[in-house]
Amino acid sequence: MLKVNNCIVKNPVKTEEDRFSKPKPPTAAVPPEVRSEKPHQDDTHKPTNEGKGGLEKPAVSFFLEGFNKEKAIDLLYWRNVKQSGAVFSSVLLLLFSLTQFSVVSVGAYLALAALSATISFRIYKSVLQAVQKTDEGHPFKAYLEMEIALSQDQISKYADKILLCSNTCMKELRRLFLVQDLIDSLKFAVLMWLLTYVGALFNGLTLLILAVVSMFTLPVVYEKHQAQIDQYVGLIRTQVNSVMGKIQAKIPGAKRKEE
Repeated sequence: MLKVNNCIVKNPVKTEEDRFSKPKPPTAAVPPEVRSEKPHQDDTHKPTNEGKGGLEKPAVSFFLEGFNKEKAIDLLYWRNVKQSGAVFSSVLLLLFSLTQFSVVSVGAYLALAALSATISFRIYKSVLQAVQKTDEGHPFKAYLEMEIALSQDQISKYADKILLCSNTCMKELRRLFLVQDLIDSLKFAVLMWLLTYVGALFNGLTLLILAVVSMFTLPVVYEKHQAQIDQYVGLIRTQVNSVMGKIQAKIPGAKRKEE
């Protein structure tokens, strides 16, 4: 009876141990490939979220960030002939239009031209969809859904740049008009005197047209004939410096303070 009882007592203990030990999966049963799949799946979702966030940026910010100093240099040096030609011809056409018409008339004509183009294209697409019995929707849907508002950070950034330029110009004008440096004030006076003759010959729009033409032509000419231009500019600079040195020596109080 004792052996039988011992067997009866021992058997339930063994079955309970087996019952609690079976649900525990061994650590070796989980392959390392399965454990390394979850982080890879999470990583695959990260680029998609970042891409979606990039699409939500305003179109104005894309334009402002895309048009930097390098793009402007490429535009002025005619790296892309089609793009530079389109910008140059458009700006010249606008300026020549302003010489013949008022700003209000030019703005109204440009708005009418843009509206006639968009309305014609909208009617054409609507008729085409009705004939082909398709449901493509609004032809400008992608542009209508595009965000064009600037964020507060971008506005503050550009406002800080404008404020910095304004403060620099005001300080420079104060320095010139209050004769902090006599030579610089004399140079500024000579420049203003020459501008009186330039203003008598040309108006503001003509000067602006000449400036645009120079911006799109002089960099290319300088790039092709850099050595000769640098030589002549150096000669002119030495002559000007010698004349200014003689004037500075004769005028009392015109010598610069040695730093």
